[in-house]
Order: sequence, then structure tokens, then C-alpha cells
Amino acid sequence: MTDTQVMFEEMAGRFNSSAATGLEAVFQYKLEEGEAYFAAISDGNCVLEKGEHDEPSVVLLMNNQTFSDVLSGETNGMQAFMSGQIRAEGDIMLATRLEALFPVA
Repeated sequence: MTDTQVMFEEMAGRFNSSAATGLEAVFQYKLEEGEAYFAAISDGNCVLEKGEHDEPSVVLLMNNQTFSDVLSGETNGMQAFMSGQIRAEGDIMLATRLEALFPVA
């Protein structure tokens, strides 16, 4: 199992279904190192898959260290976005919901 896969599985394990009520979205993650992953959220459920989704709602681009730092809570995701460590394409307002959907442990 790769480090990238471990990080995404940890993220999926934190999924807060109550924060996803009524949300239909696909969060595509493209890290500079490793495989692409996406989290598809529908009806309060989250499915994490390796690869690229055909129609993501928002695409998040960053390096592995930034993803690890946000996942661990060392870096705030919004601050990372504002400082250019995370780039977003598509419905960037969806990205503001990530902290509620996948809270830091």
C-alpha cells in the first residue's frame, strides 16, 4: 500500500455523513506525487476511488506534503488555498465544505 493510498484511506475514515446531507459532489484530488483519487459524495455516503472522475465538481491540486499537513491538521486547508499551496478548479466553493466533511482527528 502506498503512502498516498494510506492518506486517502485515513481521510475517508473521517467522513462525517451528517455534514453531507443533501450534497451531491465529486472532489477530485491530483497530487504531484502518486495516483489521483476522488471522493464521490451522494446521499450522505462517500465512496473513495483511485483514478480520475469523468465529471468532478471540483479538482484540488497540491503536493503530497501539503495534503499530509492538511490531513493531520498542521495546516489549515483554507490558509493553504489562500497561500497558493492548494489550487482548485471547478466549483471552488465546495472546497470550503471539506473541513466539515472530513474533520481532523
